[in-house]
Amino acid sequence: MNAALVIGDDGLARCAWGTSTPDYLDYHDREWGRPVRGESALYERFTLEAFQSGLSWLTILRKREGFRRAFAGFDPDQVAAFTDADLDRLLGDAAIVRNRAKIQATIANAAAVVALREQGGLEALVWSFAEPAGRPAPQSLAEVPARTPESTALAKALRRAGFVFVGPTTAYAAMQACGLVNDHLEGCWSRPEVAAAAGRATP
Repeated sequence: MNAALVIGDDGLARCAWGTSTPDYLDYHDREWGRPVRGESALYERFTLEAFQSGLSWLTILRKREGFRRAFAGFDPDQVAAFTDADLDRLLGDAAIVRNRAKIQATIANAAAVVALREQGGLEALVWSFAEPAGRPAPQSLAEVPARTPESTALAKALRRAGFVFVGPTTAYAAMQACGLVNDHLEGCWSRPEVAAAAGRATP
């Protein structure tokens, strides 16, 4: 049994981080690593990862519905049209993280998402950096990188497309969340399901 895993009350082995709170358990089991497609869904995930920078991911999860309300359900067309009045409104919204630079980045990134439609769209760009099949499963969190050459390249591509507040570490976190990589540990019950959903064999 992998020591980095925890056996839950349901008898399933999970990555240890996914067992610390009910919020993490639900996120680990239902979302993390499962393929995310679609412009709005990907825009949401990259936005949330940017807001997480310097904070606990648990904080972001618990404010997620607030973020969705604040940013028009992450509709890029609506957010790209936000005005200074919207910025002031968001800075006063306790349901989200009130960070001016991150809010401004979210608005700027919405405009970048809209512009990307002429070049194939956000989904095509992001998924062009998915990991190839066959990468060995990590045995522990120590084997899970904070960034990779692929996340560095993705961050550069996004910045060329007009995105801000996205570096290699934020890009890798989004890649993990959106299923471009499978960082569930060896022996985690979710790992083969995530691999199958992404159309990859489980190493």
